[in-house]
Amino acid sequence: MTPPDSTAISIAAASAPSAPPSAGESPAPRPRPRGRLPGDPTPEQRLARIVRVDHAGEYGAKRIYEGQLSVMGRGRHAKTLRHMADQELEHLQYFEKQLVARQVRPTVLQPLWHVAGFLLGAGTAVMGERAAMACTVAVEQVIDGHYEAQLKHLGPEEEELKTSILKFQAEEVEHRDIGLLNGAEQAPAYPVLSAAIKAGTKAVIWVAERV
Repeated sequence: MTPPDSTAISIAAASAPSAPPSAGESPAPRPRPRGRLPGDPTPEQRLARIVRVDHAGEYGAKRIYEGQLSVMGRGRHAKTLRHMADQELEHLQYFEKQLVARQVRPTVLQPLWHVAGFLLGAGTAVMGERAAMACTVAVEQVIDGHYEAQLKHLGPEEEELKTSILKFQAEEVEHRDIGLLNGAEQAPAYPVLSAAIKAGTKAVIWVAERV
């Protein structure tokens, strides 16, 4: 009797259909898109996070300037603060429309940003004009990097959103430069104040993306 050809057996085994999982056995996991790690958001989830956190950030910025204007609204920087506040309002209105169009809920912590943003703006203004400008510089430095990171995740299918974020990013950088030109770095305890505001801003961004 001729022994079976081992090559033929291997080919037959490879081409045979795999048996379905038995009762109680979990099916094999579906492969993840290349480049994604376990726990990474899907593209749809990432886009929702972008819109949610940017809306929250612009709302917070609006409240910061309202707080500063409540203290400095008649001072020599009032016109400059109103100019920056008007730009932040434009950004906010854009992201409000994006929330509706994309059916993305705003952060549940918006009432907290309403109070915290105003207190940060008014508090730094009470500390002095330079402290108010230091607040602007610290926040805008974080937002510049935040927008830059977001742009890397937006493909050609989101060209309109990408163009808007690029415009807003340029205006945030303008705000940073205004603060630097108006003595931000001469504020009392500038390194400590700047570091604290940056840390708080980064924490708010992390939370607003998720809740």
